Amino acid sequence: MAENNTLLEKVLSLQDKYKSLQDQLSDPAVMADMKKYVQLNKDYKELQPIIAAGLEYKKMVEELASAKDILLNEKDDDLREMAREEINEIEPRLPEMEQNIKLLLIPADPDDGKNAMVEIRGGTGGDEAAIFAGDLFRMYSKFAEKRGWKLEVSDQASGTAGGFKQIVFKLSSNNDGVYGVMKYESGVHRVQRVPQTETQGRIQTSAASVAVFPEAGEFDIELNPADIRKDLFCASGPGGQGVNTTYSAVRLTHIPSGIVVQCQEERSQLKNLDRAMEELRTRLYNMEHQKYLDEIASKRRTMVSTGDRSAKIRTYNYPQSRVTDHRINWTMYNLPVFMDGDIQECIDQLQIAENAERLKEAGE
Repeated sequence: MAENNTLLEKVLSLQDKYKSLQDQLSDPAVMADMKKYVQLNKDYKELQPIIAAGLEYKKMVEELASAKDILLNEKDDDLREMAREEINEIEPRLPEMEQNIKLLLIPADPDDGKNAMVEIRGGTGGDEAAIFAGDLFRMYSKFAEKRGWKLEVSDQASGTAGGFKQIVFKLSSNNDGVYGVMKYESGVHRVQRVPQTETQGRIQTSAASVAVFPEAGEFDIELNPADIRKDLFCASGPGGQGVNTTYSAVRLTHIPSGIVVQCQEERSQLKNLDRAMEELRTRLYNMEHQKYLDEIASKRRTMVSTGDRSAKIRTYNYPQSRVTDHRINWTMYNLPVFMDGDIQECIDQLQIAENAERLKEAGE
């Protein structure tokens, strides 16, 4: 009971902050300051599930106490039986509700609710690595389709035998925290299979790296136009004669950091510029975000989502139809289904492992 009271006190102590945020969001002066309004709205939305879970839990605890009081003091057998049924219904639900509240009270990654920028690069393995990078892109495309996310390619370099040497794309949703789901995919993905280019039938190992960044909004990063060099060039990718003969492709160089991004997927130079600016903001924001990830990595005992992009996180073994995630020793023997975008089960298990880790840290 003492733990119940402590949990309730923690949640209810946030109610004043929640009400204060409600008042501020309706203040015309705050609404005029868009940067402040966006931040307050973000804080407000983060508190909503905590307050809702806390009030539901408070209601259950009060109903349980009332039912126990009836069972103890009421002489009517029918009322006592109803109280007993209510107790049997409520008591098994409380531990799960408590666990959920504990998780909600642990500060989440502040970027979990953002859209995501994803970069896939073919690694060791030459043509086969590029083909595998293409397979990963198809896998994420199918997964995005299942989740109802929007996918926009900003840059790509095709492999000589198919696939991609590199492809950069954005995943976005109006009501889903894309980065909070996709961040688990950062790292080196290894494939073991007979390459299309192999004539002897020998199994080879190739790799592709995946980097997932939280998309930076225009209020997260302020860019000085004087720090950016813009170059225009003819697109070299697919798109027809119009794309290849006009200076629609855009390359941006951020002079202070040396970061270079480019976009050539749209026919419109302005649209390519907008996408390139999005990616530039995201990559600059990610430099700071990486410090946050490094801090997590220094504290945690496992590497569920530390953002270490040099770590080999998963193996795709085609002869055995097996996919194994090395961070949690999770294995699935249905590789074709996994490569068709059915990766949610693996992500769910990674989230469960990370939540267990966070709860353990919070209790220490």
